[in-house]
Amino acid sequence: MYQNQQYDMDCITWSPGGRILQVEYAMEAVKQGTPVLGLRSDTHVVLASYKKAQSELAHHQQKIMKVDEHMCIGISGLTADARVLAEYMRNECLNHRFVYDNPMMVGRLVLQVADMSQQKTQQASKRPYGVGMLVAGVDDKGPHLFETCPSGNYYEYYAMAIGGRCTSAKTYLEKHFESFKSTDPEGLIQHAVEALNKTMASDQSLTTKNTSVVIINKEKGTQEVSADELQKYLDKIEKKEAEAADASGATPMDTSG
Repeated sequence: MYQNQQYDMDCITWSPGGRILQVEYAMEAVKQGTPVLGLRSDTHVVLASYKKAQSELAHHQQKIMKVDEHMCIGISGLTADARVLAEYMRNECLNHRFVYDNPMMVGRLVLQVADMSQQKTQQASKRPYGVGMLVAGVDDKGPHLFETCPSGNYYEYYAMAIGGRCTSAKTYLEKHFESFKSTDPEGLIQHAVEALNKTMASDQSLTTKNTSVVIINKEKGTQEVSADELQKYLDKIEKKEAEAADASGATPMDTSG
């Protein structure tokens, strides 16, 4: 049996098992990050994330970043690495608008980001980006939702969740995704919030302070759901949990801010 320490000193050395360990470590950083999820219909795409605060004295850290009027990213992993990629994406969108007088295609920008990430896995003096992203946007071909990985892979989804404890959210999305195609914007947001609620630990709950939801469509571009509107969706979850608790005789979870 080989020791991992012999093969994880850089990202260009293969282990005898056919693995590049530093790339796997970077993907593990994504799995341990804060949960973020996205889902799309025929006209809209929604991103939702949990905002973690370092302490009670700190402001909640934003996990959804605006790239352009028609595009946003949700991040899980190292925020510092995400800022570098977000700045690159913004510059590419600005350059594309300047040259072609049109917004950049979502898939083309995701491909360029994936190429950047893959290049970091081919140089011994570099390390992979320790961040995974959900890229949500709307272009001439309709709404899109992509996932990018530190390995350089990227995938397009109808709905996806990444980050810590995302398995429960994925299960919820897989159960309901067939109805997303024809769902109205309010229904998409409700599904996003309910899926995000599945990722919460037993001693945590969603509030307007630690939850961020963004919806994108072609007419209005990127819009963040306000705290007052978000509270309405959280109240629906609380009501549903209270009804389930009454049926089972358990105490409902408090989701108020």
